Amino acid sequence: MKIIDGGVTAAEGFQAAGLAAGIKKGNTKDMALVYSEKPCVAAGTFTTNVVKAAPVKWDQHIVYEAPTAQAIVCNSGVANACTGEEGYGYCKETAKIAAEVLQIPEDSVLVASTGVIGKQLPMDLLGAGVKNLVPLLSHTREAGKLAAQSIMTTDTVSKEVAVTMEIGGKTVTLGGMCKGSGMIHPNMCTMLGFLTTDVAISKELLQKALSTVVKDTYNMVSVDGDTSTNDTVLLLANGAAGNAEITEEKEDYQTFLDALLYVNTCLAKKIAGDGEGATALFEVKVVGAESKEQAVTLSKSIITSNLTKAAIFGHDANWGRILCAMGYSGAQFDPEKVDLYFESKAGKLQIIKDGVATDYSEEEATKILSEKEVTAIADVKMGEATATAWGCDLTYDYVKINADYRS
Repeated sequence: MKIIDGGVTAAEGFQAAGLAAGIKKGNTKDMALVYSEKPCVAAGTFTTNVVKAAPVKWDQHIVYEAPTAQAIVCNSGVANACTGEEGYGYCKETAKIAAEVLQIPEDSVLVASTGVIGKQLPMDLLGAGVKNLVPLLSHTREAGKLAAQSIMTTDTVSKEVAVTMEIGGKTVTLGGMCKGSGMIHPNMCTMLGFLTTDVAISKELLQKALSTVVKDTYNMVSVDGDTSTNDTVLLLANGAAGNAEITEEKEDYQTFLDALLYVNTCLAKKIAGDGEGATALFEVKVVGAESKEQAVTLSKSIITSNLTKAAIFGHDANWGRILCAMGYSGAQFDPEKVDLYFESKAGKLQIIKDGVATDYSEEEATKILSEKEVTAIADVKMGEATATAWGCDLTYDYVKINADYRS
C-alpha cells in the first residue's frame, strides 16, 4: 500500500465539484457532488440514532435495494432531519434533478445533508446548486479539495486521504473525504464520509469490508457524547482498475480490507483531532485485555470522560480520572494491576504502576501533555487483546461554538 495525495477524485473514473449555493450565510461553500463515470456497487453504514434524517432513510433504500449507485449530492447548512414526509420528498426531488442533469437513473443518486436540525431544505437553492455543480465536475485534485471543503460545518479543516495498492496485478486506488467536528459519538458513525475506489468487487464483499472496518475506526471516536441523526458513510466501487472481481475472502480481499482500514482510521483520527474547540487529539490505547470487547469498553470509557478530557486540555496528568473512568465502564479488571503511560512527540512517561502512582515528574508530564497529539496507554495485564479509541480535549470554545450554533 502507498499513501498518495488525494481524496474522492483519486480513483479512476471519479469526478467531484463544490460550490457556494447560498444555503449557508455568506459566500461559503455548501454543496458538493461526487460522480462516477461508470455505475458502481455501493455500500453504506448509518446512524444508530432512532431519530434518522431523511437522507439516511433515502440512502439506506438506495444502498440496500438499488442495483447500482453513481452520484452523491451533499449539502451543508441544513440537516434535513426531523422534517417528515416533506423532507424525504426533497431527497427524492434532489435525486431526480441530479439524475436528469447527469442522465443516470434516479435510484442511483445518493444524497446527504449536514447542519441545523428541523429546517426544511431550500429546494430552489439546492436544485440550482445541483445544476451548477454538474458543469464543474472534474477528476482533478483541486476538484476533490473543493468538494471536501463544501461539506464542512463547524470543521476547521477539510479531511481527505487516498492510497494505492496492487490487486490482481492492477493498481487500485482508494480515496475519501469526510466531515465531522461536533455531535460525534460512537455507534455509526458520527460523521459524513464518502469513499471512492476503482476496485472490482462484489457488492456483498464491499459491504462486509466497510461494516468490518467501521467497528475499529468511526465507532471508536467520540468528541462530545452526542450521536448525530445524519451519520452516514458511503463507499462506491466502479471497477475501473480492471482487476479480476473480488468475490471471495482471499488475499485480494484482505489487501483491500487493510487499505480500507487505513483510510478510515486516518479519517476517524482527523475527526477527533478537529473536535469542536479542541486543541489536542487524545488517543487511548488499552492493552493486555482478556478480550477485544473488554478493551473497547475500557478505551471508550476513558475517551468519553469529560473530567479526563478537561485534564488533557489543562495538560494535567490527573491519572485518577482515567482509572475512575475505567472503573465505571462496566468492564471487570484488577485496578491494582494497571499500568498507565502518557506519550507524545515530547516523550513517554509511566504515570502509575500496579495501580499506584510512580515518582514521575509533573513538569515532564505537562510537557508530554502539551503536544497536539497525546496518547494514554493503559495495560490491564489480563491477556493479549487491544483496542484504540480517539477523542479530543474539552475546552471553553466547545461551549461557545454550541451555545450559538443556530443563531
